[in-house]
Amino acid sequence: MPKLKTHSGAKKRFNLTKTGKVKRARAYKSHILTKKDTKRTRRLRSTAYADVTNTAAIKKMIPYK
Repeated sequence: MPKLKTHSGAKKRFNLTKTGKVKRARAYKSHILTKKDTKRTRRLRSTAYADVTNTAAIKKMIPYK
C-alpha cells in the first residue's frame, strides 16, 4: 500500500494526545486584540480538544502524527 499524504494545514493546527484525543488551539487570537479584554485573550491562550464528531476526519488528515 502506498504512503498517505499528510494535510499541510492540519499538521500545523492539530496534535494527538496519548489517549487519542485531538488537541487544538483556540480561534480569534491572531489580530484585533486591543478591543478584546485581557481575560478573554488569556482564556484563548489555553488549548482545547477537537469535538468528537470531527476527530475521525482530522486523524485521516494526519496519519503519521
